[in-house]
Amino acid sequence: MTAISEGMPREAGRLGKFSWALFDWANQPFFTVVTTFIFAPYFTSFVAATPAEGQAYWGYTQAIAGALIAILSPVFGSIADAGGARKPWILFFSVLCAIGAFSLWWAVPGLESGIFWILAGIVVGTIGVEFSIVFNNAMLPSLVPAGSMGRLSGFGWGLGYIGGLIALFIVLFGFSLPEVPLFGLSKVTHEPDRVTGPMSAIWLLVFIIPMLLFTPDRPANDLPKSAAVRQGLKSLMTTLRSLKAHRNIVFFLIARMFYNDGILALIGFSGIYAAGLFNWGTTELGIFGILINFFAIAGCFIGGYLDDRLGSKPTIVISVLGLAFASVGVLSISDGQVLFGLPAAMPVEEGALFASPAEMVFMVFAFIMGLFFGPAQAASRTLIARMAPPEKAGEFFGLFALSGKATAFVAPLMIGIVTSATGQQRPAMIVIFILLMIGAALMSFVREPAHK
Repeated sequence: MTAISEGMPREAGRLGKFSWALFDWANQPFFTVVTTFIFAPYFTSFVAATPAEGQAYWGYTQAIAGALIAILSPVFGSIADAGGARKPWILFFSVLCAIGAFSLWWAVPGLESGIFWILAGIVVGTIGVEFSIVFNNAMLPSLVPAGSMGRLSGFGWGLGYIGGLIALFIVLFGFSLPEVPLFGLSKVTHEPDRVTGPMSAIWLLVFIIPMLLFTPDRPANDLPKSAAVRQGLKSLMTTLRSLKAHRNIVFFLIARMFYNDGILALIGFSGIYAAGLFNWGTTELGIFGILINFFAIAGCFIGGYLDDRLGSKPTIVISVLGLAFASVGVLSISDGQVLFGLPAAMPVEEGALFASPAEMVFMVFAFIMGLFFGPAQAASRTLIARMAPPEKAGEFFGLFALSGKATAFVAPLMIGIVTSATGQQRPAMIVIFILLMIGAALMSFVREPAHK
């Protein structure tokens, strides 16, 4: 037995596994209420000068964050492998995310001179949460046998969507719908939208505590930090030079570069697109997010079961194709038309919630998206956990993050550029469908290892 394998933690107990999965619950509100359903549409509609300019700005922030995550994730992963313990890294980057999220409180309507500080806060928050996820994911192979990873991974994603759902309920019924919001927040200055940043920050810092206390971690070694950095970088260089010996993993990572980019763009811009197309406010977006999350929760638990029964690869391919279908449906909707030409009335002022034909069609495709979001991402995490050498889990999850972010700046950047050039939101969305289909096609070259 090697020194590294001796340092691996034993299989976790039920509390340790649940606490690990609870980390998805802890970080999901940042994605749900900040980057998808509430703050992002608010930023594009009220902080920026126009929705098109706001979408372009948002695309640029996600491009910058994605590029930094792509470059640094493998580096940090390899350093963590050399240093042993992953929890200190998770805590550090969670605090960084909280700082960025808290700063969004100052994103007041019509902000001009200070808008770039808000954009910086978005970048910092996104980098922090994504890096923390890298190190939490790297703990998965040591917690359960390979044949049970799919259910634990899917359970974690399901908990995450439940956490996001509850966060949306809090925003909707605590801040948006009441005539007098909780804590006396002012609707005039959009404080119910802005409070989503501090709320997600506090949520994250509170709910990572069980993982920090109860989930077993690799013990820290006696290496000084500078030595761990040198050893980690040396190990990363060795791994990169030897990737020919891991060609199957390379094929998977390349495929994931494309389909994950499409997934992230679809998640990030569907709410923004709906807000601009239907003039939805916080209430509509909150209810929209809640309904999607119900489908996402069901998809995660079903996908986790299918992952262990059918395998990670089939689960990924089915989910990505389902998302591609849904993206075409969303693309087919424009002002007064659905399905690329059929007339459909748009919402009218004082009309019933989601009552217009155009909104109804959009919701159908949105529910399909919700059903397949979770399984595609959870099964991807399971597949790399099954393929990666256990002693290099952090390193390979760093490369996994690289594959998810190496091109992740491309879709937001292209969306930002095309939106700026055309002054419209819809034309740029075709990028999402193309990326999803390329990723699904490239998965045909991936061979999934047998597992028990």
